[in-house]
Amino acid sequence: MKGKSSVERKVAIKWIVFMCLCSFCLGLLFTQRFWPLPDSDTELISEQKNDQEVEIARQDCSTKLKHEVGRDIMGEVSRTHDAIQSLDKSISTLQMELAAKRSAEELLPSNVPAKTLTGNNKAKAFIVIGINTAFSSRKRRDSIRETWMPQGEKLKRLEEEGIVVRFMIGHSATSNSILDKAIDSEDAQHHDFLRLDHVEGYHELSAKTKTFFATAVEMWDADFFVKVDDDIHVNLGMLATTLSRHKKKPRTYIGCMKSGPVLSNKNVKYHEPEYWKFGEDGNKYFRHASGQIYAISRDLATYISINQLILHKYANEDVSLGAWFIGLEVEHIDERNMCCGTPPDCEWKAQAGSMCIASFDWSCSGICKSVEKLKDIHRRCGEGESAVWSALL
Repeated sequence: MKGKSSVERKVAIKWIVFMCLCSFCLGLLFTQRFWPLPDSDTELISEQKNDQEVEIARQDCSTKLKHEVGRDIMGEVSRTHDAIQSLDKSISTLQMELAAKRSAEELLPSNVPAKTLTGNNKAKAFIVIGINTAFSSRKRRDSIRETWMPQGEKLKRLEEEGIVVRFMIGHSATSNSILDKAIDSEDAQHHDFLRLDHVEGYHELSAKTKTFFATAVEMWDADFFVKVDDDIHVNLGMLATTLSRHKKKPRTYIGCMKSGPVLSNKNVKYHEPEYWKFGEDGNKYFRHASGQIYAISRDLATYISINQLILHKYANEDVSLGAWFIGLEVEHIDERNMCCGTPPDCEWKAQAGSMCIASFDWSCSGICKSVEKLKDIHRRCGEGESAVWSALL
């Protein structure tokens, strides 16, 4: 019995050891199958990649948010700026209209109602263009009619769309002279003149310019008034497009700004008799628009109309206009497309997609021999007949 008991204990111990080993092996197998140990390097790279992706996403969100906020702020700033400009222009216009009404009331006899001069019967327009011309310039006028200025029904339609174009001229020193009758006859044929209460004369251009703006602002309720010489080429579509960009601004004076020398020598063409007012010999004029073409806003034209009796006239018309604005809150806009050269200059610019508003020769203060050359310049530098209608649309 004792020997049998000893054998049984040995067998039991073996089985116990065997079972333990089997359990251990099964445990290892089960652990590796269902819970594999991670590779430490792979896990670290994966965690770093996840962290980078999270950081990139966070930065993207932050950047997008900043851009959206920035766009909103800039949009509000732009809208506010436009609103302020529009309000400023409205105030300026009202101030000028009030001043004009007061001036009219002071000038009228007591028994005449003020509304006869300041009535609301003005025609609406976007631009009123006055082409400065003389009695002797019939050929120049015809060359313009054959090129950049519409005629007949097209001219009438252009006016209905908001652009008024007229040759501006006064009268001769002799009442109802042959010169005046010739203009009457020409106007009856073309219906494209604006007659001014002004005695014609080369040395009276400053007075004529003043009279033009005063007359035009009484006839048309326009955003801009433009003075043009009759020996330059103009693209009306480009003019309208350019001026439309400044429509909301008050007190605008647009042209090719320059500052030429004050000429004290009596023997030169542009002699300035009042040169002493501009300081020492060799001084230059203040900045002003070159006289071939320039535009002013309605409030400035109204200012000229109100103060025409006391606005000083210098020998040169463009200097006079600049002088009238020098002490005012006026925005001088230097528009270089208003003073392109004749071909090849304006032609190259047109081919490059920068169509000129006006073209002329600086050496002649206009187009040299404009009657002979205007057709060719129009062919090479003109914008095309449809451009002005597209600009208005």
